[in-house]
Amino acid sequence: MTEPRTYLERLREIALDQHGYVSRAQARDDGVPDSELAKMVARERIERAAHGVYRIPQVPATRYDNWALAVLWTGAPEACLSHETALSAWDISDVNPDRIHLTVTRSRRLRRVGGDRYVVHHHDLTPDERTWFEGIPTTTVTRTIEDCIADGTPTYLVGQALERGSATSELTTADHDRLTRLLEARDGRR
Repeated sequence: MTEPRTYLERLREIALDQHGYVSRAQARDDGVPDSELAKMVARERIERAAHGVYRIPQVPATRYDNWALAVLWTGAPEACLSHETALSAWDISDVNPDRIHLTVTRSRRLRRVGGDRYVVHHHDLTPDERTWFEGIPTTTVTRTIEDCIADGTPTYLVGQALERGSATSELTTADHDRLTRLLEARDGRR
């Protein structure tokens, strides 16, 4: 027989896999009522991090906290890091985006406070275009580079990504060649 868990223990368990964050929807799914979330915030047991997202202070901070928060901020289960943020996550380019790039489905419309820190792209990703980086949903290297080409990321940064991505198993030769042709076509070098 298992011992009963407190609401805070339930939230902490979820937050351990999400860089210290838990969404209101996840809390509800685990049986934590909204009224209990409000009480825990008032008692400073948890912190309100964004609309519908809470930080569990007992979970140590990581360098990827802001990315995990951004994905949960959308409230969209399909949301993932993308474009220049994913390029930075994969560490295959010297890109340093000033805002966090996220992708959600085309039909999703977000009207949440805090969106000035984020760039939300709309694209219906296939399951094989999504993967995980440090426990955070992220577009694959191939999808990331393709998005950066389409979005106008500077050529030298995309070139770095193509070169460095090829040195890993994340970018096949066929994808490298296809993406190189896309970049050349974008830049008018074909």
